[in-house]
Amino acid sequence: MPNLPPVTRYLLIANVLVFALQQLLPDAGSLALISHFALWPLGPSPYSNVAGFEPWQLVTYAFMHGGFEHILFNMFGLYMFGGVIERTFGARNYTIYYFVCAIVAAVAQLMVVKYFTHGFYPTIGASGALFGLLLAFGMLYPHEKMFLIFLPIPMPAWLFVIGYAAVELVLGVTGTQAGVAHFAHLGGMVGGYVMIQYWRGRLPLKPKRQLLR
Repeated sequence: MPNLPPVTRYLLIANVLVFALQQLLPDAGSLALISHFALWPLGPSPYSNVAGFEPWQLVTYAFMHGGFEHILFNMFGLYMFGGVIERTFGARNYTIYYFVCAIVAAVAQLMVVKYFTHGFYPTIGASGALFGLLLAFGMLYPHEKMFLIFLPIPMPAWLFVIGYAAVELVLGVTGTQAGVAHFAHLGGMVGGYVMIQYWRGRLPLKPKRQLLR
């Protein structure tokens, strides 16, 4: 990973190491990781071996993944977009941005589960943060060409991002693709949008200096 800037490189390494730990631990150890560090819903746990929600889970869930396809997709997205956004924001602001997106995604998921789906199941994965990076790319480089792997038709980044968000919203509202946290993905995009608008000085609360145009 010689061409990746440092924070993106460390995030990739951390995700892969945690996933390797999940795979290498015996079943009891892997379940312990999930029970303590995945994102669990608010409220009392119905399971004796799961404590339920803890504040640190707002961050730790984003370093865990449910399988090889899950982590490959997310790490591919981090590789594709992370370096570009880190070079644009700088290491410090990129780190803040990444974790704000992950945390807002987690909060969105907690609210959806509490008030709509009412289940009690864990959420894991860096997808919320990755959707924040995708949103940033679409906002900062709107005319760059992008295309889906299964639909190789180039389109501007702004259209790709809006289309992807619309699909996520439809899938979330209709309950399609059960087991995928669509509203966490949208939450990551919302968190990213607010951060970018804040850094542009377009919110009532202004930064000390404008970081983005």
